[in-house]
Amino acid sequence: MAKQESNTEMSKEEKIGFHKGSLATLTKEREEMLRIVQIVEQLMQMHIKELKDAGVDLVAQVKEAKQLKGKKPIEDVLN
Repeated sequence: MAKQESNTEMSKEEKIGFHKGSLATLTKEREEMLRIVQIVEQLMQMHIKELKDAGVDLVAQVKEAKQLKGKKPIEDVLN
């Protein structure tokens, strides 16, 4: 019986180690993902600034796109 308790305890310790290792790996993955999202956000802000400097009104274009979204494409009307 003592041998079975030892195996069960080792199995529990292995499980704990596995889960701790998984969390450590996932934490590093999450940090890397956040870093990538921050880089993408910086790039998007740079492009937005350049478009504004070029005189493009992004707010107006978004409003226009929302209005057109409700309309059917010409292909659907003709068919």
